[in-house]
Amino acid sequence: MLPRKQIGAPLLTLTDIEAAALRLQGQLLDTPCLASKTLSQMTGATLFLKFENLQYTASFKERGACNKLAQLSNDARRRGVIAMSAGNHAQGVAYHAQRLGLRAVIVMPRFTPGVKIDRTRGFGAEAVLHGDTLEESHRHALRLAERDGLAFIHPYDDEAIVAGQGTVALEMLRAVPGLDTLVVAVGGGGLIAGMATAAKAMKPGIEIIGVQASRFPAMVNAIKGTHHRQGSSTIAEGIAVGAPGVIPLAIIARLVDDLVLVEEGDIEQAMVMLLEIEKTLVEGAGAVGLAALLKYPARFKGKKVGLVLSGGNIDPLLLAAIIERGMVRAGRLARIRVSARDVPGSLAKITATVADTGANIDEVHHQRAFTMLAAQNVAIELVIQTRGREHIAQVLAALKTAGFEAEEQQ
Repeated sequence: MLPRKQIGAPLLTLTDIEAAALRLQGQLLDTPCLASKTLSQMTGATLFLKFENLQYTASFKERGACNKLAQLSNDARRRGVIAMSAGNHAQGVAYHAQRLGLRAVIVMPRFTPGVKIDRTRGFGAEAVLHGDTLEESHRHALRLAERDGLAFIHPYDDEAIVAGQGTVALEMLRAVPGLDTLVVAVGGGGLIAGMATAAKAMKPGIEIIGVQASRFPAMVNAIKGTHHRQGSSTIAEGIAVGAPGVIPLAIIARLVDDLVLVEEGDIEQAMVMLLEIEKTLVEGAGAVGLAALLKYPARFKGKKVGLVLSGGNIDPLLLAAIIERGMVRAGRLARIRVSARDVPGSLAKITATVADTGANIDEVHHQRAFTMLAAQNVAIELVIQTRGREHIAQVLAALKTAGFEAEEQQ
């Protein structure tokens, strides 16, 4: 658990978040917060999922954006706004600026997925690709804001943004008052700071747990005093933040109970499970909450846990790769290597043996040159679809019974 820090007067109050909720009425969805029986059985906790991926821009980010834009002065509205974002904040600002008739310029890192760039431009915003990190995009956005007189809309280090994000907790606790714990993705910290402010005021005993990708542990390091190294990329690019926000950091230090890290494989597994079990598409940042429950089941066992599926914007090619990798981890896609005499009929016998077990062959590769087998032998690699680990073992046993040497390749 985090040491409880007292840092001056509260930056935000429940009143601020309730006022934000009033501004947002009719402008975005009060998304469903539904129980997941299957995931509850698998994790040992009673899980309730908050489907923020169903927002029009497929992310909670439009809550903060809408709250901020609604409070701009007439002069600021006339001049327009600028933001920096890897995608979801960009879409939130672009959509609500378009709705309010404001000019919007969004500075995005060059690595931003194409689907997020296209959607941002689709909302009428001017997308400027600059820099390889959010920090570089941030500096460029500030330069453009000063040059063109635009109001800068920060993705997380702004009280109005944090208050808007906090409305997620209002809705969750009104829908499921009995929640014991909220598990929330953490990048810059705007979402968890707003949710913690609301939730702790409504239910002081509730536990708030933040989750970061291990490759971007800035908030964990800042709060816990650790020195985890920062990576260069993560599948959870929506929370790939190199430095936490000052305002969220102060709130998190006061109100959040703990912060945990999850690995890339944990996140990928959670994404595939949500797609397969809940039939809902989430991006990496949206899946880290479930990833935490899968990685640390003991600390959540028996509790009523609310998870925020914070976003659903993901590049289709990346999604396809994640699904395929998930099938490999589950043993539903396997690569096996079979050694056989290089004579007519060997391949036919191998494929017939695999077919008899009920497995399906995706790919076949012959390897004659790059092998240590005798010259008259051939190594055949098969990529097969199976029903799981036990089925792979059955395929290997059947091949050995048929007289072939066979092993699974990792």
